[in-house]
Amino acid sequence: MVEGLAQAEAAVLGCAGSATWALPEQELIAALDAAHRIEQRLAAVKLAVIRELDGRGTPTAQGASSTAVWLRERLHLTVPTARRLVELATTLDTGNPAIRQALADADITVEQARVIADTVDTVQTSAGTAAADKAVGLLVEWAGQFDPTLLRKLGTRILDHVAPDIADAAAQAALDAEARRATRDRHLTLSTLTDGRLRLTGTLDTETAGLLRAAIDPLTAPTGPDDQRSPGQRRHDALADVCRLSLRTGELPDHGGDAAQIVVTTSYDGLTRQLGAGTLDTAFELTPATVRRLACDAAILPAVLGTTGQPLDVGRQRRLITGPLRRALVLRDRGCTFPGCDRPPRWCDAHHIHHWADGGDTSLPNAVLLCGHHHRHLHHGEWAVRLGGDGHPEFIPPAWLDPEQVPRRNHYHRRT
Repeated sequence: MVEGLAQAEAAVLGCAGSATWALPEQELIAALDAAHRIEQRLAAVKLAVIRELDGRGTPTAQGASSTAVWLRERLHLTVPTARRLVELATTLDTGNPAIRQALADADITVEQARVIADTVDTVQTSAGTAAADKAVGLLVEWAGQFDPTLLRKLGTRILDHVAPDIADAAAQAALDAEARRATRDRHLTLSTLTDGRLRLTGTLDTETAGLLRAAIDPLTAPTGPDDQRSPGQRRHDALADVCRLSLRTGELPDHGGDAAQIVVTTSYDGLTRQLGAGTLDTAFELTPATVRRLACDAAILPAVLGTTGQPLDVGRQRRLITGPLRRALVLRDRGCTFPGCDRPPRWCDAHHIHHWADGGDTSLPNAVLLCGHHHRHLHHGEWAVRLGGDGHPEFIPPAWLDPEQVPRRNHYHRRT
């Protein structure tokens, strides 16, 4: 397989350098069709490989918390994209083999394969294997004419064609299956942009959508005739108000040892002189005006940093049950320190580099932040952790993964 893929890669690379401007229109169209077919065939191969790696447990053996996270790190994908690949690979492997073959034959696209797999699963549950086989053939035929959105709409009445005698009774089953898919597909993705802003994408189930609207709709009305905010800006500000109200209740659970809170790091002089910017624990900066506004309703925790950004002394804040060491770790590590992990500080535990049970002390040079998965992985796996010459954590992989055992670092969190 590897040799064949290498030959295919070389052939595609040769095409990539071709002068498309010199081709006549018909050849351009033919080239587009061929590239599209190759893309679907390669997708079938890629999904089969992902399924096999997932089944063998290779990603978790190499320290990843899931196959999706491993794919993100290796292929530089987003986690939602990687997760959808894993889910489809599993579906095509355990479902109707005709769907996988149709993709390999380039008769359908990856998105159409997802739609067909969902529809056939409903037919299988409602009408049995024979009807499911008929449904695959019919849906693959329709896929030659309709895009995934229309194909899904047509699929809602597929039983009228493959099992008309039970179509009405199965309609309710289809509705139930759609409700189960809605529960399965619910998600919210928070994507951090390069300037510190956050892009929210996701799909809410019906109940949660109602809760969100009930919470923010009363806060989205214009404040008066001079309110020039767009509807989208008013919804944004309403969500911020809901978050502030939640934080003020004091009823949110602790997160990673800290109470739910916003953490801003700034200099004392900058704060008092109204000139200094502040840094969130997500490593992004706030304007001096924003820092001053937040400081009006905040507890101040003093910290002294060395020239390399290392915390030298951290003051005490009695309401924090973890004390000053936790804050020092957050200032230094910014999040889970295991290579490739993007978990923020509030999702992390403090790990003793030299274990407490073996006589290790509780101090900054003997501690690192690790998310729950990587904390367990470090205790039960063959990885080792130490502080590098600059005082930041680095991890030594096991010899079976890297015979040279070159130290690795986490590059997802900004370093000072």
